[in-house]
Amino acid sequence: MSYDLMVFEPSRAPRERKEFMDWFEQQVQWSEDHKYNDPFVCSEPLQRFYSKLTEHFPNMNVDDEIFEAMEEAGTENRLTDYSLGSAVIYAAFAYSVAKEAYTTMRNLAIKHKVGFFDVSSNDGEIFFPD
Repeated sequence: MSYDLMVFEPSRAPRERKEFMDWFEQQVQWSEDHKYNDPFVCSEPLQRFYSKLTEHFPNMNVDDEIFEAMEEAGTENRLTDYSLGSAVIYAAFAYSVAKEAYTTMRNLAIKHKVGFFDVSSNDGEIFFPD
């Protein structure tokens, strides 16, 4: 199990909860014609967001040297599994960093003017920048 959060391109997502949830379900079918590990498929605001987020929570698909250094430092729980779409970035965090991941990801979403969705919450917050 993981603690899952998502950011999204606000211009591409519906604002009403029911429509948003339908849109979300379409996004997580991962049916776009590209691999979901390339940040350059994302919109520019999502790319900037991803660049900053991975400074705090590196992509788990790092090379062995980085993984070993993080393991030695006891920070391998910060490695995060990302799925990168044209309009969404889905992040699966370790539960041990859930609170920090939520705060960091939400604050960066505000800073970079992208939407934020708390996937793991029953009544997941959906935030649109104004």
